[in-house]
Amino acid sequence: MYYWNDLAEIPAGIGPTVITIGNFDGVHLGHQHVLNRLVKAAREQDAAAVAISFDPHPAQVHRPESAPELIMGTVDRVQALADTGLDGLLMMHYDMDLASLTAEEFVRTVLVDALHAKTVVIGHDVRFGRGNAGDLETMRALGAELGFDVEAVDDFGALADGPASGRRCSSTWIREALREGDVRTAARLLGRTHRMRGEVVHGAARGRELGFPTANLAPEASGLIPADGIYAGWLVDEAGARWPAAVSVGSNPTFEGVSRQVEAHVIDRPAEDVHDFNLYGQHVVVEFVERLRGMVAYTGPEALVEQMCLDVERTRNVLSTETAAGR
Repeated sequence: MYYWNDLAEIPAGIGPTVITIGNFDGVHLGHQHVLNRLVKAAREQDAAAVAISFDPHPAQVHRPESAPELIMGTVDRVQALADTGLDGLLMMHYDMDLASLTAEEFVRTVLVDALHAKTVVIGHDVRFGRGNAGDLETMRALGAELGFDVEAVDDFGALADGPASGRRCSSTWIREALREGDVRTAARLLGRTHRMRGEVVHGAARGRELGFPTANLAPEASGLIPADGIYAGWLVDEAGARWPAAVSVGSNPTFEGVSRQVEAHVIDRPAEDVHDFNLYGQHVVVEFVERLRGMVAYTGPEALVEQMCLDVERTRNVLSTETAAGR
C-alpha cells in the first residue's frame, strides 16, 4: 500500500482512483464494510483503491476538551487499513487550514486534482468541508459537475444477537464496551481483539518481588485503556513472538500510591527463557481477550499472590480455548 502524508507526495500519474473518506478510528466492521466495497469497486473499474483519513482526529482540533479517546493509535490504524487491500492511503494532517476548505474546495483540490477520482464510495452519514457543510447530496452534486460517480453504502449492523441486536456498528459503541471492560463485544465489533501498543518501561518491580514479573506499558502507549481489572490476553514482542499473558489494568488497590497502569505478566515461557526474557525498551502490543475480574484490595501480599495464581490459571484456560477455536 502506498502511504502519503501530503498532497505533494502523490505522484502526478496516479489515477483513476476509487476513493473513500473517514477518520476510521478502530477500522471496525462498519468501516471494513465500506472499505471492502471500495476495493471491490476499484477492481471492477481497473482503478486504484484509495482512502483519505486525518491525523490528528478532527475533534482533537475543534474541541480538544471533549474529543473522544481514540480506540487505536496511528500505527495500528494504518496497518488495519492496509489489511483491507487498499492501494493507497492519504493521511492528511488536520489543522485549521484544512478545516477552512469549503466542501467544494476540498473535493476539487484533493479528490479531483490530486487523486483523479473516478468514483467516491461513502456512507449515508458522510460530512466534509468547512463546518461539516458537505453531505451525501453535496458529494453527488459535485460528482455530477466534476465528472465522478458517487456510491452510497448502507450501514453495517454488526451483531445479530443479544440486547444490542441491530445496533449500528460504530466507534462510539466500541468505546462504551471498552470502558465497561467488555472486550469480547469490542472484539466482535472490531473484527479482531482490541490492542494497545507502547514501550515497556521499568515499574515498581512489585510483581517481580511477588514472583509475577510484568511488562509495564509507558503512559504514552496508544490505544484506549479498557476498564480496570484483570484480563486474559496476549503480548506480542518486537520479534513478532506472541506470548500468553495475564494483563492488569488500573492502580493496584493492595498497595498505596500506585498510579493507573497497564502491565502484562507473560505466562508459560520455556524454562530456558525465564532468566533471559527481557522486554525493557521494546515496543510491544498487548491484546485483550477477556476480562476475568475487577480490581480488588486484598489484605496483604499473600492473599494477592493466591489470587494471582488463580488469575494465571484462568488466563491459561481462556487462551487455550481461544487457540483451540482458531480465534
